[in-house]
Amino acid sequence: MDEKQYCVQLSVNPSRGLMDEKFVILVQNAPPGSELTVHALHQCDDGHGWDAFAHYITDATGSVNVSEDCSLGGRYSGIEPMGLLWSLRAVPGSKPGLRIQKKNVQEPMLVTVSVYEGHRKEGFADLVPLASVLVERWYMAPGVRRIPVAEDGLTTTLFLPPGPGPLPTILDLWGSVGQLVEYRAALMASHGLAALTIDYLTADIVKETGKMVNLQYFETAYKFLQEHPQILGSRIAMLGLSLGSSVTVRMATYSEVMKVGRLQCPLMLIVGEDDQMSPTREAANDIKEMMGNGHLLTVLSYPDAGHLIEPPYTPHFPYGKFRSTITKKKMMVLWGGEPVAHSRAQEDSWKKILLFLWKNLLSETRPAAAPPSHL
Repeated sequence: MDEKQYCVQLSVNPSRGLMDEKFVILVQNAPPGSELTVHALHQCDDGHGWDAFAHYITDATGSVNVSEDCSLGGRYSGIEPMGLLWSLRAVPGSKPGLRIQKKNVQEPMLVTVSVYEGHRKEGFADLVPLASVLVERWYMAPGVRRIPVAEDGLTTTLFLPPGPGPLPTILDLWGSVGQLVEYRAALMASHGLAALTIDYLTADIVKETGKMVNLQYFETAYKFLQEHPQILGSRIAMLGLSLGSSVTVRMATYSEVMKVGRLQCPLMLIVGEDDQMSPTREAANDIKEMMGNGHLLTVLSYPDAGHLIEPPYTPHFPYGKFRSTITKKKMMVLWGGEPVAHSRAQEDSWKKILLFLWKNLLSETRPAAAPPSHL
């Protein structure tokens, strides 16, 4: 490439946005018909490196638009506007079983997007890019407040959107990763819903007793929200992933505090049909039989999606480390899923989750808040 004649330009728009917001990657002023590699590099909070890359050929104007042009190879093929995020993998030489989970939601996920000459597959650390852009992906929008809660034996974090409230709210339950996982709750709050994420596997009450918490622990969290001045106490939902989904169903079935009894409330089940961790399809069938009247039940079933259906553009993890809640030992487990199909499931289900929550949490009279206009 003649550097005197061509000065390759790279832009990412928006370069600063929410994690579930699409961006446009545009390469310009390259030689027409030239081979280029667009590369993404991320170093997560625990210091591990992740990267993704895709191969393109510039058009007659010397441009590549990742949102419109086909990748000819790399981590994905075809038109994949957000492929450089959802196809991120641990860099060569990393230990197996790693997973990206944002620890500090008050700081952005930083991704360096670069363009290289030729169709490259490796050795990016030793190459000089033609151009680079630093991209910020946030789970926590400006104005969202993060409030640690440690009272009545709870270990939780409350995220409140801007404004006085009262607000509809989510009880956010994760699986067996242990400790507080805050990024989904922060993203919920960034879309106008208050969210309380709960640690129920390594909380102080667990350390003291050596036992898992019972339903009373979650009922305490529920009561805390009901009594909070900025929470709409009559509009509280639960959102669970993995083990958290089992807790959610148990609460909606047996909890007297929630007063819904035997699942007599709107329920959405999200099924990854290639889930290698849990029998989600069988569980969905059991819940259908239990509920009887199908008008309260919504089932989203995704072929070739795995166990960990997270917010959009989260990288796909077909396997990883798992800590048994019984033996306390760590092991490697299969989560399943095929990358493209799993990515599609995450993007589609996230929009439908938010719409489902807004539809069922808005007050029957005047709503405390309105759903975001883009939903």
